[in-house]
Amino acid sequence: MKPQFGNGVTLVFDDMGPRGGTPVILIHGHPFNRTMWAPQTAALTAAGYRVIAPDLRGYGDSPVVPGMASFAGIADDLAALLARLGIERVVVGGVSMGGQIAMELRLRHPGLVRALVLSDTSPAPETEAGAELRRETAERLIAEGMRPYAEEVIDKMMAPYNVTGMPGTAALVTRMMCATDPQGAAAALRGRAERPDYRPVLAGAAEPCLVLVGADDVFTPVADAEALRDLLPHAELAVIEGAGHLPGLERPEAFNRALLDFLGRL
Repeated sequence: MKPQFGNGVTLVFDDMGPRGGTPVILIHGHPFNRTMWAPQTAALTAAGYRVIAPDLRGYGDSPVVPGMASFAGIADDLAALLARLGIERVVVGGVSMGGQIAMELRLRHPGLVRALVLSDTSPAPETEAGAELRRETAERLIAEGMRPYAEEVIDKMMAPYNVTGMPGTAALVTRMMCATDPQGAAAALRGRAERPDYRPVLAGAAEPCLVLVGADDVFTPVADAEALRDLLPHAELAVIEGAGHLPGLERPEAFNRALLDFLGRL
């Protein structure tokens, strides 16, 4: 874990694995932090990859920047971090909101991206109703704190049968949500409400892409992942059975197999 100044924002991140290995940056979702990637970090570093796992501004150990955290600003944070590390080309992976930030990074810094790994995410802009809900949720988190929200969404973040069948993982997911600073989460939600349409840039992407999705994801169903796969010129899809919105935590072995197989063919 190291603090790093990028784009005027202090980010805390893990930099693991051999320095000569192919670099992979893993971008967490909302309202989580870099520790959600522990199963993937272990598998990737064991296979010889270098893994960069940052806490986004306002999440985990990175300091909060109140107000609105635009996706453009978050992507620039990550580009600055990679530049400080001397990384010129990187595999960019993200889950949910982290997948959208991966798309933003591809939009703003296309030369950085060697390949994309997009898990349980959508390239479409927010609808008017969805944007309003994001803003309302931001205010709610500040007023109520994180726990009521965490309790409300746990059986959507994970498949309900995994909430009961994997109590340790459910507890981990809940702890991450509850540990998030409400101001940081609110700032990102406000930025998420204003994200652009990533479909045009993805439709012209020349890089290989792996799309992953939990078979029982209710936030971004398999049909959405299929549409994302079809949008990208060089994409493949892995449906992870027995998982919801967080297959990397719910079914890490299957998720890691698909990820390593994809990376091994780059």
